Amino acid sequence: MEVRWLEDFLALARTRHFSRAAEMQHVSQPTFSRRIRLLEESMGSILVNRQTLPLSLTPAGELFLEFCERITRDVRDTKDRIAALEAEASSRISVGSTQGLFSHFYQGWARDAGIAGRLQLNLKATSWVGEQFLDALENGECDLVLCYWHPDLPWGGRLIEDRFEWLVLARESLVPVSVVDEQGHPRFALPGSQEQPVPLIAYHNRGFLQSAIEGHLARQKLTAHLLPLNENTQSASIKALVKQGFGMGWLPKRMTEKSEQFGSLVRAGDKLWDVPLEIRLIRLRDARSDDLITLWKQLEI
Repeated sequence: MEVRWLEDFLALARTRHFSRAAEMQHVSQPTFSRRIRLLEESMGSILVNRQTLPLSLTPAGELFLEFCERITRDVRDTKDRIAALEAEASSRISVGSTQGLFSHFYQGWARDAGIAGRLQLNLKATSWVGEQFLDALENGECDLVLCYWHPDLPWGGRLIEDRFEWLVLARESLVPVSVVDEQGHPRFALPGSQEQPVPLIAYHNRGFLQSAIEGHLARQKLTAHLLPLNENTQSASIKALVKQGFGMGWLPKRMTEKSEQFGSLVRAGDKLWDVPLEIRLIRLRDARSDDLITLWKQLEI
């Protein structure tokens, strides 16, 4: 049974005339009459008394009329609610965030800034890597990008171009961590040696963080003897492997706080090995909506 059949029956109940009801429903009378017949067959009962002028409804038809009114009202109300939800969703500002920042920064920041209800996270962003976040801004896949930033990004020069603007929301650092040994010391500690290099769970070089580590070690003239065992784009994946004791890894400090508190992860090196980062919010200079400009000005204060 189709909803339009119910609407046909309501039109017939109002007009009590097949031709006028067909005209209301914008179909020919033969088509309309056939649909009413199909409706009666579907219900297994005669709903319209065709022997009276004007037409009348049978007792079954009167009962069915109540059903039609209730169902079509519910359908109409549901359509209105869905349209309102879609309008609200389309008015939200789309954010692409790295997985680590979404898990350990985004929600608290958006809540504290009072803008959580105005943002819509683009879940596709969890599969983006590095420069793809800026591509997504330019392609219109999101309005804002929340990401880590540092001076050693190989494609960081793109942000100097006039088409992007950004805000520094917070400072962060990458901390080298390891599980503990039986004496409570880091099982894998920097800097290692040529004879015993430190097994490393590394970041993928296309992401935001591996170049930050390499650049920091070079500037600080720190020599680390590392044996990369694995490459990941997500900090959460590195943390999982480090916690299982496969090697050490650099993690954003926000991701290590609970682990350090409960002792399952400890520093694998002193603070000289910490890599400074910025957490940036980026948009196109030519904003696509007035809502985005309004929100940006609010965040600049």
